[in-house]
Amino acid sequence: MRLLLFVLAAALTLAGSANAKVPTFRDCRGCPLMLSVPAGNFVMGSPNGEAGRQAAEGPRHGVAIVHPFAIGVDDVTRAQFAVFARDTAYAGDPKCDWRSPKARGRPIDQTDDDPVVCVSWSDAQAYAKWLSSKTGHAYRLPSEAEWEYAARAGSRTTRPWGQAGARDFANYGSDQCCAPFAAGRDRWLYTSPAGSFPPNAFGLYDMLGNVWQRTEDCGHADYSGAPRDGSAWVTGGDCTTRIVRGGGWFVSLDQLRSAARAADPAEFRKNDIGFRVVRSR
Repeated sequence: MRLLLFVLAAALTLAGSANAKVPTFRDCRGCPLMLSVPAGNFVMGSPNGEAGRQAAEGPRHGVAIVHPFAIGVDDVTRAQFAVFARDTAYAGDPKCDWRSPKARGRPIDQTDDDPVVCVSWSDAQAYAKWLSSKTGHAYRLPSEAEWEYAARAGSRTTRPWGQAGARDFANYGSDQCCAPFAAGRDRWLYTSPAGSFPPNAFGLYDMLGNVWQRTEDCGHADYSGAPRDGSAWVTGGDCTTRIVRGGGWFVSLDQLRSAARAADPAEFRKNDIGFRVVRSR
């Protein structure tokens, strides 16, 4: 009964905001385009009957996002990351080079508008710290709860656009895990440029698909004891791993869900993991 009441409250809170035009802004030339997300309530995790559900996605629980925040309209792009790399003399890792990422030894043909990949959790933190210093505002990675709230954008279905998967809405991999795949509007085997697919109801692009997105949270086996105020869960668990969300160009449909989550080693650099930033103030 308590969860049902929370679902109804969440629907009422977001009914007007999810479809409203929300202002965007950019704090500097070359900075990510940001979008203001209102405070609100939602139910985090997946129901028992959801196709592809993993035990790590429960127990479902109500979360109150007390403070509004701004989140990147897109994942941080190669062009945006290049400004940081130039200003900080960041080189990266030649084994997984953000300037020329590869998949199974073959180059991924990226444009400047594609999401940057081959960046570790620490690299993403360094970018956010640099952006904060450059703009005078507090940039950071989203908490896992903030990420799911923004990804759902008021929806309670498996995906922001509904229950079914559709290559008209996201860039993802083969139907059977796991390999690059292209069909229909999803014409990219690897990463796709920002804005290639329709946004969700908040106006955010690629919350599902294209690349996994890093969050602030440490790895936890499930949501037992998880914060309910939208804050990052950085106590307990395994903080050598950090939660990534959203799926990517390599995954099958069962991982392309608003509730899907994975804990990856924080310092791994991979060709299907990027990030987007949040601004607290």
